[in-house]
Amino acid sequence: MNAQEMESFRDLIENQLPFNKFIGIKLLSLEAGTCKLYIPYKDELIGDTRRGALHGGVISTLIDTCGGFAVWSMCDITDRLSTIDMRVDYLKPAFDDDLVAEAQVKLLGNRVGNASTILYSRNNPGVILAEGRSVYNIRRGDPAGSGISA
Repeated sequence: MNAQEMESFRDLIENQLPFNKFIGIKLLSLEAGTCKLYIPYKDELIGDTRRGALHGGVISTLIDTCGGFAVWSMCDITDRLSTIDMRVDYLKPAFDDDLVAEAQVKLLGNRVGNASTILYSRNNPGVILAEGRSVYNIRRGDPAGSGISA
């Protein structure tokens, strides 16, 4: 992936997708078959006020987005992806720290890609908070375009 494509993906992840922008998803790294994203902690992401734990939807969104971009990094920039299936195992609650997700492509076919993702707190990377497995539909060279200007 060249620098221009990387910046196009960064802009898409951080600015062009309204929900990503709303919850604050940021790109840390993107290489062929791998992606690393994070969400800076903010109180508005809490889903359990009694414990101060972050909402499970924030965790699953980060896992889905990270896995999708890991798969997309191995496709053509004009290809389109959509989530077919996703499973998230919530292992421990996420508290007041940035969340980091790391995804790796496990299988890439002509029409389907699979990714495995782990999620942890930025200040405690040795403790996995959630794991996800995702399956994505790939539409090669979509004539509608990707929304990315490369």
